[in-house]
Amino acid sequence: MIIRKVFLRIFILMIGMLIIMGSMTNAQQMKKNGQMPKKSSQQSQQASTPDWHKKVRISPRAFITQTIGITDVTISYSCPGVKKRKIWGDLVPYNKVWRAGANEATKITFSKDVFINGKKFPAGSYSFFIISSENKDWTIIFNKVADQWGAFEYNEAEDFARFKVKPVSSNYHEWLSYTFDNMIVNQKGKNSAEVNLNWDKVRIPFTIEADVK
Repeated sequence: MIIRKVFLRIFILMIGMLIIMGSMTNAQQMKKNGQMPKKSSQQSQQASTPDWHKKVRISPRAFITQTIGITDVTISYSCPGVKKRKIWGDLVPYNKVWRAGANEATKITFSKDVFINGKKFPAGSYSFFIISSENKDWTIIFNKVADQWGAFEYNEAEDFARFKVKPVSSNYHEWLSYTFDNMIVNQKGKNSAEVNLNWDKVRIPFTIEADVK
């Protein structure tokens, strides 16, 4: 009885090995004849995932939207990191137009007309630049060419408005970011918010006013 069981197990094992070998031979023959089934799009995408990191930006893209009154304000930008570098006067040279972020120029979009530092801006999109200075007020620039790469094709003739602002010392920010702060209803009956660019130990502010009806 025991001998029969041993022979039966050996027989089953041999049958299994023959089936596996047959499947492998069949697959090799199909591959040789070009009959292998094609990978699905999902399988192809999964197979390509090891290369996904090559498309990640060193300075990640970011978006922030805030409703002020009845107006949506959206800022799209890329946020570089300090990474132990000297920022002001070095990575960002003084007295030169800077994209106020990284990669594409920073873009600000208004769904309706607004006022910035007292000047009326029609609804639409504007690129945003900054000129830093070591001992003077800094200059913020709103340019009518909304979509451009960095400041390489910046044209002063396309500026819609320029303002002088005072940079403010702030808490440390490793990654550049934009925030909306001090949202109030001002004496003019408009909703008002302070927009801040925050990076390293500097904050650069300007004020947006929007209608409430």
